[in-house]
Amino acid sequence: MEKTRIFIPKKLWPEYTSFAAMNPSMTNLFPFPELNSERLPFLIAGPCSVETPEQLHATVAQLVNKGIQLIRGGVWKPRTRPNGFEGVGTLALPWIKEVKREFPVRFAVEVASASHVEEALKAGIDVLWIGARSTVNPFTVQEIAESLRGIDIPVLIKNPVNPDLGLWLGAFERLESVGLNRLGAIHRGFSNYRDKIHRNSPMWQIPIEFRTIRPEIPMINDPSHISGRRDLVPSIAQKALDLNFDGLMIESHVRPDAAWTDAAQQLTPEVLGELIGKLKTRKIHFEAPETLHQLEEIRQQIDEADREMLEAFARRMHLVEKIGEYKKLNNVAAFQRERWQEVFESRPEWGKKLGLNPEAVEEIFRIIHQESIRKQTEILDQ
Repeated sequence: MEKTRIFIPKKLWPEYTSFAAMNPSMTNLFPFPELNSERLPFLIAGPCSVETPEQLHATVAQLVNKGIQLIRGGVWKPRTRPNGFEGVGTLALPWIKEVKREFPVRFAVEVASASHVEEALKAGIDVLWIGARSTVNPFTVQEIAESLRGIDIPVLIKNPVNPDLGLWLGAFERLESVGLNRLGAIHRGFSNYRDKIHRNSPMWQIPIEFRTIRPEIPMINDPSHISGRRDLVPSIAQKALDLNFDGLMIESHVRPDAAWTDAAQQLTPEVLGELIGKLKTRKIHFEAPETLHQLEEIRQQIDEADREMLEAFARRMHLVEKIGEYKKLNNVAAFQRERWQEVFESRPEWGKKLGLNPEAVEEIFRIIHQESIRKQTEILDQ
């Protein structure tokens, strides 16, 4: 059956801008002419797991109707604990080939080994991604990289499960070392026992730092795995676009409540279409000269506030050194639990009264306390 171009109803995409204009690297990552449609955000959507031919066909048919052109689907599912559904495996690949023959879509799957890569390539899969549980293991990443040597295919790399920027960057370096250059990042959040809201804490500062180091690599957000709950997907997706992410990967299932994996975080294609219509994209730069002038004035005030804050921090560290000298003279340990408890409880409360986020204040003072302990330990050891 001959493929036809998808007509994307303009009402589904309220703001038309080429994603290539947002980040030219996107056209390098996805060199598929039919994907270069004039709209933002760039979307990858599909079921967490490919379960049956009927489930896959029904989901893809509805997603195509919503303008989705790149479908995701889990074939091999690495699970945290044994005895969970780990995907139907290679059995799903002919089903994917069939829906690709019927619908004008491209398909992305996760690979976790060289054998997965081999099977996916034989089945004509268009895009591969390396999952969080694989990114955390350099041996696994290297195995996948070697299996892709000399092959020109887009590869997306999810952040590792734990918040380790070096591991994430290292995965890209391993793939680049074998000649791969169509690479993109997927931010899916990190394990964090203190975050009781999200399935995986977004820790936005890590993907932001990644983009500072590797600005040429497109960054795609996965609000489904960050949220773990479908009601939180819209707010996470919008936050990613507010931070100028290049696209979104969202899990969608024709009957999410009956899904074999991650039922709580998947959206129906209908709900996904509604979400698409509500998302707002942002301009990269200010355009009006008067606005730029006002912005520069505010930035100068921020620079001055930062300077004053650093001067206050330097004064605090000088006092910390004095305390360290007293502790050394009196043979007292650097860490004083009662004092730290007092600081830990009072500073977030002070910040709250000043209109600050107490959780952010708590995190700042954890870092300050670590530096104070380091400095006092240094003095004690002299």
